[in-house]
Amino acid sequence: MTTTVAPVALRDRLGLPVTTGRHRLIAAHLVDSLGTGLILAFTLVYFARTTSLTVAAIGAAVSAARLLALPTAIVVGPLIDRYGARTTAVCGNALSAVAFAGYLVAGQLWQIVLVCLLAQIGHVGYWTSSSGLVVLASADGERTRWFALVQTLRNTGMGLGGALGAVLVAGGGTGGLRALVVLNAVSFALASVMLASWRPAAAAAPGRGPDGAAGAARGVAPAARERGGYRAVLRDRRYLLLVAVNLTFVFGSMIISMLLAVYLVEGLHREAWVAGSLLVLNGVQVVLTQSAVARRLERFRPTRVVAAGALLNAVAFGLFAAVAAAPGWAVLAGLYLAMAVYNLAETVSTPYAEELSVSLADPARRGRYLAVYQLSWNLGQAVAPGILSLLLGHGTALPWIFLLVLSLAAVPALMRLERLR
Repeated sequence: MTTTVAPVALRDRLGLPVTTGRHRLIAAHLVDSLGTGLILAFTLVYFARTTSLTVAAIGAAVSAARLLALPTAIVVGPLIDRYGARTTAVCGNALSAVAFAGYLVAGQLWQIVLVCLLAQIGHVGYWTSSSGLVVLASADGERTRWFALVQTLRNTGMGLGGALGAVLVAGGGTGGLRALVVLNAVSFALASVMLASWRPAAAAAPGRGPDGAAGAARGVAPAARERGGYRAVLRDRRYLLLVAVNLTFVFGSMIISMLLAVYLVEGLHREAWVAGSLLVLNGVQVVLTQSAVARRLERFRPTRVVAAGALLNAVAFGLFAAVAAAPGWAVLAGLYLAMAVYNLAETVSTPYAEELSVSLADPARRGRYLAVYQLSWNLGQAVAPGILSLLLGHGTALPWIFLLVLSLAAVPALMRLERLR
């Protein structure tokens, strides 16, 4: 008797989710990340060249705007619960488009604070809503694959945006910078339109409104949804433990934008191109392997997968610290090995950490839960630069040892998360 084995679809082999009817959501994620990449590295350069203000004053204005925007996620959470993730994300992108259009006329410090504040509010509003968008888009059992796809789109868009931004700045001077800002505003407006025209099938489930807002239909009364508010989230020990664990990953993620280049150039006295090549390796490795890695780990518990990612991070940070004492011939090899392990940790942990953030949340208050989770990102991104810079000033290996200890501490915390009910 001959047994026929059904062929595995290429989509399944690649670890991709079902995307039929969701192409506008995919395009919106890609365009949003493209816009973020366009301006990410050039905000200070833009205002320095288009105004008479000093770099120090501009930097203070940008920092002030980001500090003022810290409570944004807490405000966005109830909006997601009331109006749905899609509507909130649309408004976030629209606000970003307005903010970057405002860059063109901002010439005084208060104006820079205002437009940067609006841009940060729009950015946080969109990314606080993004997990809710995945819930609306994903079919049964495919949520982790969607989180992996979103991570891939994010890295692809930011990489392409950064490269295009560099070309425009290098070749166009001040005119190129203004073109960069215009393109950025257009990209966010386009992403907003794409999301507004997307109609998620998952939102049609009983008890959900047209954007998937819990209680917008008959399933959950608004009073029940509002009762307790953030107090209910803060009483949830499991979720608060997850938020604390995520903070360790946030600190680790900051090496890309804050630590790696200065460590290589100032600490190891290496050429700047080495840092650039490591950043390219990060983007390429994550884009090419994210979905495939996520698929291979689907049979394991999310907590175990995230714990494995934390251990890989610890190994990577240990390698980064060790190269400071390595012989010259081994430094480059050690740096590339450390970066490859760090990239693997990112592809392993990111989709499953996002999955935990959604699965552990009370569906009736999911917006508030996701807002508290997003707050760990905002808080970590605000305080990590100062802490890592301070440690680097006292020793080239100290930031890496600090990150290594944080990563190791996440492992028993995740095992405890499994046992909590």
